[in-house]
Amino acid sequence: MSEEELESLTKSELIRVILAQAEQLTKLQADYEALKLKFEKNQKPPTSSKNSSQPPSKDQKTSLPKDRRKRRHGQPPGHEKHERKFVSQADQVVNLQAKDCRSCHTDLRAQPRRLVKVNQITELPEAKAQVIEVRQYEVACPICQEAQVEEPPVGLEMERSFGARLEATVVYLRQEQHLSYQRTQKALLDLFGVSFSQGAIDEIMKRAGKRAIQQIPALQATLQKSAVIHSDETGCRVEGSNWWEWVFCTVQTVLHVIRFNRSVDVIQEIMGPHQAEVWVSDCHSAQLKAPAGARQLCLAHQMRNLQAVVDASPGMFWPRAMQAMFRAAIHLHHQRNDILPEQFSAQFARIQRVCDQLLQRSLSPPEAKRLQKRYLKYRSCLFVFLDRTDVEPTNNVAERALRHSVIHRKVIGCFRSEWGAKVFAALASVIDSAELSGVNAFDTIQSLFGPPALPILVGGE
Repeated sequence: MSEEELESLTKSELIRVILAQAEQLTKLQADYEALKLKFEKNQKPPTSSKNSSQPPSKDQKTSLPKDRRKRRHGQPPGHEKHERKFVSQADQVVNLQAKDCRSCHTDLRAQPRRLVKVNQITELPEAKAQVIEVRQYEVACPICQEAQVEEPPVGLEMERSFGARLEATVVYLRQEQHLSYQRTQKALLDLFGVSFSQGAIDEIMKRAGKRAIQQIPALQATLQKSAVIHSDETGCRVEGSNWWEWVFCTVQTVLHVIRFNRSVDVIQEIMGPHQAEVWVSDCHSAQLKAPAGARQLCLAHQMRNLQAVVDASPGMFWPRAMQAMFRAAIHLHHQRNDILPEQFSAQFARIQRVCDQLLQRSLSPPEAKRLQKRYLKYRSCLFVFLDRTDVEPTNNVAERALRHSVIHRKVIGCFRSEWGAKVFAALASVIDSAELSGVNAFDTIQSLFGPPALPILVGGE
């Protein structure tokens, strides 16, 4: 209403208008409170790495408390000092011996000496590539007149342009240090003074990939015979499309494969007609269909899922009790060799009773009921690690095996071709499997190219 219309109303009419507006305001306030309550009830707590499978890198970073912002850097008070250990045999020794007295210039070379201090300095020699020129001569036999040509030794083949150690360095920078083609070129030029084209780098990666792929059937055969297998998968990009990198881990072998789907077909392809005794994984439907006599659910995943229920319903007893029970089971697993078998059996039986009691409780929140239904369905998959000594309570083995690939994905971006993805998976499989035997990544890569060209073990003019 306009000001003129309000001035024309009588007192009783103004009272009726004010009461109508007050009634309308009360109704709007009630509607607002109802919507606010509904929103707060349906709103889920923020997702983080502590209550979901979200990686810690995506967590919201909070500011440090004021009392920690000005804390001095370096070792904390009372920290025990650690010094670098000396190597047993130095490559070169420099003796510092005074020849004459600084004061009176007396000759001291014949005087007895006492060692007062030793220091070792670790240095790199000049990192400059050496060029080996191989000259192959032909000579005619004076008796039969047949031309003779000496064949080059391994590592000095006439078709080779780069030595095995240099080729292994290229693959190491690309595969293990996640350098792009451009950064690999610059690193090789700056460190070793060697100029590479991207095509040359690509050809070296192809050669390494072909030889790594040849080792995959043997790794797969070892995997199929293993009793316990850990498996996980993560997304990757191939030729602009969403693909999946799978990993299968045992105590002897790590096998990476990159496929366009995330279905159980990948597991069936890898396992063939074989079946594992225990399959350790998360709750992805394809993993739960893996061929195995038993399966162990990753308890780290379950505790994060329970934490999401705790965050949504802070006063609820059930999720906290389930978390405490899982932690007690993991602690008992680590104590297995430190307590008597009778004590272990008694504590295991108690954990089983507590678990059954918690799974029979009546729950109302949908998220809690969903987890309770899962645990009832997979009750036999919760504590296999307490029945067997060769099973872990979590799937951290497979997750750690995929961490390197996730970093590669974040740094490089995507694979330009299906071939590039296949080579990366094959090299990752060979390198990770060799590391289980104590062989480092660089030596494993170099073994794909044969022995290095230096030092030269043949004579020449």
